[in-house]
Amino acid sequence: MSGWAKKRFWKEATVTEDDNGFGVVLDGRVLKTPAKATLILPTRPLAEAIAAEWAAVEAEIDPAKMPCTRSANAAIDKVTPQHAEVAGLIAAYGDSDLLCYRAETPEGLIARQAETWDPYLDRAARDLGAPLEVHRGVVHCAQPADSIARLTGEVRAFTPFELTALHDLVSLSGSLVLGFAASEGWASPEEIWRASRVDETWQEEQWGIDEEAAEMAEAKRRDFLHAHRFLTLCRA
Repeated sequence: MSGWAKKRFWKEATVTEDDNGFGVVLDGRVLKTPAKATLILPTRPLAEAIAAEWAAVEAEIDPAKMPCTRSANAAIDKVTPQHAEVAGLIAAYGDSDLLCYRAETPEGLIARQAETWDPYLDRAARDLGAPLEVHRGVVHCAQPADSIARLTGEVRAFTPFELTALHDLVSLSGSLVLGFAASEGWASPEEIWRASRVDETWQEEQWGIDEEAAEMAEAKRRDFLHAHRFLTLCRA
């Protein structure tokens, strides 16, 4: 089964296992990626989650309702063949990490950023051996080369499936440190997501909620939580 069929043609979605890993079969037809690679998954829980997405299809397939399938396709078709490039893009966030750029005013926001973000930076320094420097303002300031090298090494150690999830955790939060926090369980994914939204939450408290911006933020939150779930399933 390659690409996205328009309508449901199968009665049952089941999980298979062989020496290569786990797969999903639709009435005897092995599920494949859009690039026609066999969908080989690292864990049974991930395969079961994908099988459940296909089993839940009623009439027509809606990829938006099948996030695990989409992420697995990306891991196989996009991340696997260019693992080094994707890892490099993710690691680059470490040199411009959200948590390192602090407000110059007002004092209330400065204090909240420090209270929320400093514990994550302390954990990165302690657990990852990668201390990062904090600056006020938005002008780029290079981080210690040794710290960036340590973070880059950590990113490169991720498997393609893990890296797919980490990419979304980092890009959605704007922080490599928060991406590691989510991947290593330093806090709940909801708490980590809220930490990435300190500036936006402050603005909402001062000026009120913009409905359009709130809808976009909620969509990103759902994607962030999915990325965390996908990573968890990859390691189950």
